[in-house]
Amino acid sequence: MSLTIAPPPVLSTMDDVELDPAVALARVLADELSRCGVTEAVVSPGSRSAPLARALWAHPGITVHVRVDERSAGFLAIGLARGSGRPAVVVCTSGTAAANLHPAVLEAHHDRVPLILLTADRPPDLRGTGANQATDQIKLYGAAVGFFAELGAPEWRPGQVAYWRSVVCRAVVAARTGPVHVNVALRETRSGGDADRWPESLGGRAGGAPWTVAPRSAAPRVDVAVPARGLVVAGAGADPAAAVAFAEAAGWPLLAEPHSNARYGGNALSSYVDLLAHPATRLTLSPDAIVTCGRPGLSRELLGRYGNVPNTVVDPNTAWDDPTRDAAMVVPALGRPLPIGPPDRGWLARWRARDRVARTALDAALDTGGLTEPRVARDVAAQVPDGSMLFVAASMPIRDLDRTMRPRAGLTVLANRGLAGIDGAVSTAVGAALAHRAAGGGRSYGLLGDLSLLHDQNGLLLGLSEPEPDLTIVVVNNDGGGIFSLLDHATTADGFEALFGTPHGVDLAHVAAAAGWPYARVTDPDQLTDQLALPGARIVEIRSAREPNAALHRHLRREIASALDAAG
Repeated sequence: MSLTIAPPPVLSTMDDVELDPAVALARVLADELSRCGVTEAVVSPGSRSAPLARALWAHPGITVHVRVDERSAGFLAIGLARGSGRPAVVVCTSGTAAANLHPAVLEAHHDRVPLILLTADRPPDLRGTGANQATDQIKLYGAAVGFFAELGAPEWRPGQVAYWRSVVCRAVVAARTGPVHVNVALRETRSGGDADRWPESLGGRAGGAPWTVAPRSAAPRVDVAVPARGLVVAGAGADPAAAVAFAEAAGWPLLAEPHSNARYGGNALSSYVDLLAHPATRLTLSPDAIVTCGRPGLSRELLGRYGNVPNTVVDPNTAWDDPTRDAAMVVPALGRPLPIGPPDRGWLARWRARDRVARTALDAALDTGGLTEPRVARDVAAQVPDGSMLFVAASMPIRDLDRTMRPRAGLTVLANRGLAGIDGAVSTAVGAALAHRAAGGGRSYGLLGDLSLLHDQNGLLLGLSEPEPDLTIVVVNNDGGGIFSLLDHATTADGFEALFGTPHGVDLAHVAAAAGWPYARVTDPDQLTDQLALPGARIVEIRSAREPNAALHRHLRREIASALDAAG
């Protein structure tokens, strides 16, 4: 790779007139962010952050989204970053506003989402004095950010521009692997005058180049020696094309979680959760090795497949993911499989045969049960058109999708599985839908539970000047926390219903109406199909009940196990 060093200080022009230091800093930050490839920013209203908001709003290369709730704003930025693959900026004022970004920071950290937080702050001399909205924001997010910079209060003197621009470049580069935090101390803005003319050009490098160029180097691909019988597992953050190619070259089954986006091709299985829960299958189809791409974590059955089996983890980061703590080797990127020992040409065929048996039993049970929660997940994933994006909430919907989604290409599945919380699901879906459309993608969909929707109702508030996403949000409403009914300790005694079931009785039609979203309630599969075909922003509700849903899950496990037993 060749790299040309930009010549120093042939600077492009940028108005260097009568600027307040806070305004000068804000304009330089916005300009350098744009030069570094940032195109999306999310802003929440505030006085101290006003120069930053105005500078981003005025910049022609940056689209600004406004949200009244900082928590929603943070997850909207996560959706924009997930959907585009580029860092998104979040701007807020000081005090509790910055604290409300913390859930999004943690999600971005654990799932390596590129996020740049610009938190406005009071100047250092006001900290610890009881000044309004002044608290200690230094390293507010701790180890959850990969880079932190405290920008000192801007001053009217030469040398500031290089400092500001270089910090932005460092932040953008660090954001490639997760969130970063730039704390911007600002004094109150004042009106300009001739005596306030800035002492140096505010411009950047010639030709619109970043102040500092730091090319991304590709992770070297490593060939892996593999036995005849193995499994490729793909989870969050996997390189889907590499996982699929490796599985096909090795002749191994591919066990891909939906949001890995690797569940396609002839080697991909759809019923591996039930296959791994079946004792005879686990015994007769025990692998000799596993290659793990990304970070799996949806099912105990899949993680339980690990143990004494050698596990090769594919992760380019020095802090690699290894939730089972059994990685025998870590490689930055997959190359070719290098076979060792005699081939087992029936290995993949045996897995495929059992997958067909389980799949047939699953579909038969779902097709006779009406519009149940697992069926909704299956049908949404199967029916949305190629080129679509599907955001799935982190609790029960993503698990239902994992169990029921048939292998298919042409669909991008996203989920907030960094910490697997239900926080910000609506906002993330909206941000991802906006980014998906901006990138020329097709329609967008969300699959959420009722608690995920209610937890982020503010995400529905788009604002009168904001673009409307082409997003259909399908909400499965079982009036509470349905996943808890599937746990071993689920019971109606000892306060279970109040503590875990958490019935709320909210009418989602009223929630949709309050935010101005079109709403429909569907009761049969054909109605769902019709609603999925309609464009624009809308909410589609399917009502369920927690106890029957738990019974259905047990019934599905029994039906599939019986079919596998009968098949031998």
